[in-house]
Amino acid sequence: MKLILSIASRYLFGKKTTNAINIITWISVIGMSIGTAALILILSVFNGFESLLSGMLNTFNPDIKVTLVEGKHISKDSVNIDLIKKLDGVERISFSIEETSFFDYKGSQEVGIIKGVDENFVYVTGLDSSIVSGKANFNDEIDYALLGSGMNTKLSINPSDEYAIITAYMPTKEDQGPLGKDFNTLQFYPSGTFSVGSDIDIQYVLVNFDLVNQLLKLEDHFSAIEIKVAPGTNENDVIQSLEKILGDKFMIKNRYQQDEGFLKIMNIEKWISFMIACLTLLIIAFNLVGSLWMIVLEKKKDISILMSMGLTKSSIRWIFLTLGFLISVIGLVFGFILSLILYWMQKNYGLISIPDGFLIDAYPIELRFIDFIVVTLTVMIIGYMASLLPSIRAGKVSAFVRQE
Repeated sequence: MKLILSIASRYLFGKKTTNAINIITWISVIGMSIGTAALILILSVFNGFESLLSGMLNTFNPDIKVTLVEGKHISKDSVNIDLIKKLDGVERISFSIEETSFFDYKGSQEVGIIKGVDENFVYVTGLDSSIVSGKANFNDEIDYALLGSGMNTKLSINPSDEYAIITAYMPTKEDQGPLGKDFNTLQFYPSGTFSVGSDIDIQYVLVNFDLVNQLLKLEDHFSAIEIKVAPGTNENDVIQSLEKILGDKFMIKNRYQQDEGFLKIMNIEKWISFMIACLTLLIIAFNLVGSLWMIVLEKKKDISILMSMGLTKSSIRWIFLTLGFLISVIGLVFGFILSLILYWMQKNYGLISIPDGFLIDAYPIELRFIDFIVVTLTVMIIGYMASLLPSIRAGKVSAFVRQE
């Protein structure tokens, strides 16, 4: 194997009779480097967006969320709240109740989701870090609401008008008779806006928990228990304890499971983009096929001599497979170096910016070790495929120089 590697290295770095072969060979190396860097950067940008968006959603979602498997609302009396609070690892719990509602503000009307939350909600989720303006006030002294930034825009909320009222309408469930109202109403004042960078912004209006119970004509009902896990606690242990207490009537989700659909879509987009870049790298690899084929044609005499000295056809094929691997490895190393340089420039200087109107100024980027492994395997497989045909051709060269 050492002899094969030595011959392959000599064929790569040694002087060729035709200068064009040298040029084509190093163009192949450059192409593989650019392709490698592109694969790393594509994965890194998607990693950056995934971390950014999931991090923003985490300020709205709790560590653990408990909801009903079937139905929407359940009475607090049917759940042993004290037992949940005493569980090891449970730092805080918050109750929430939500329902689709119709909102009206000074003639602007929109359909959205009204979510009733208690005072613990801010501490359980970390919502305070996502507040853009105003403040979160969920006590029952004054009827305040915190609106998603998108809903705030759709309703054309005027922050300077402190006395303008938002009215939420909810269809009545009971038959009210000919003189009864078709809708229950709830009026409140906007106290601020929040933004988590997703559809939540354009749908949600957060108000006091008891007020939404009144709007729905319920008493001490909830649609979700939102739990903050104490630092250093194993989340899975808490989930298993909750399953024992609550039974199969409830569905228990961690942070990832709460955004599972969104994260799966992000991953699908990520790997589709990766596959498209791989196709581009395959096209670049045709240049590698050409350069190896030309080296085979140039080295016919050397191959014949090596075979007449006892080198087998299998060893000859391995020489050119190794040559292809060497070109791929050099391209891979230079590609990694190039991607690290571009990563550093993007991270520190925002090399590629995002147009105005977004939450960030430049494309987010995040390197992950697993991506380097995936790209290494991809590049080496493509390099092997590109080397296969030239190596087979080299193995067919006759051991007799005159015949060749």
